[in-house]
Amino acid sequence: MTARRRLSSTCRSRAKQRRFAMLKTLTLAAATAVALGSSAFAAPRVERVTFTSHGEQIVGDLYLPEDLDPARPRPALVVTGAWMTVKEQMPARYAREMADRGFAALTFDFRGWGESGGARRQHEDPGAKIADIGAAVAYLATRPEIGKDRIGGLGICASSGYMVTAAAEDAAIKSIALVAPWLHDAEVVEQTYGGKEGIARLEAAGDAAEAAYRRTGKQALLPAASPTDERAIMFKVPYYTEADRGMIPAWRNEADPAFWRGWLTFDAIQA
Repeated sequence: MTARRRLSSTCRSRAKQRRFAMLKTLTLAAATAVALGSSAFAAPRVERVTFTSHGEQIVGDLYLPEDLDPARPRPALVVTGAWMTVKEQMPARYAREMADRGFAALTFDFRGWGESGGARRQHEDPGAKIADIGAAVAYLATRPEIGKDRIGGLGICASSGYMVTAAAEDAAIKSIALVAPWLHDAEVVEQTYGGKEGIARLEAAGDAAEAAYRRTGKQALLPAASPTDERAIMFKVPYYTEADRGMIPAWRNEADPAFWRGWLTFDAIQA
């Protein structure tokens, strides 16, 4: 198994117990129920919303229970997907399912992705994404139909690390649930990406792309996923290349390789 394929394999977590004491509203059992796809509530309605993060417009979809009563504020979730994804991919499925169960659920495109603003596109930036989660939580707190003390987060795969970090930094996030969480630290990175030599190669490639961007203002984009092109960040990884799943019109199959150093040095475990 290649290092790039391992990101989609079994995920590992050693996050501190004090942060996971806040798992009050949501549990992994609830996340499993979502995956099973059963529904006990009326179909949700979807509202297109916008808010700002660090001066850029963020575009989102707010899934609301059909029987929503503004006089009875509902719990709400910010739902985030795997790395390099947009709101119409796996976040939409989980948000719809949670709205079916009576939650308000917000999906959104991070800065630089999908419909959201940002001059630098398709760039996986952990710090920026964590900040965008905070902005999404702040937006939900302005909605009268949402209980301000009942806002949580649901992180899927790589965004689980962003979600736990955001929750550790933002007291407004009262609960979290993680689906197939990818949480890495230096030890996990070394095991996943080919040891110190493999990491050095990826960081060198990323640094070269970053230097070229700073020099020219142009991004040297690569395929994000491909079953045949070995340059792809995710080579022979399912979901992203499947037309009935991840390969949807709303998703641009591109990635900025300059992200490597920031990604490889991001430590979700310490949160």
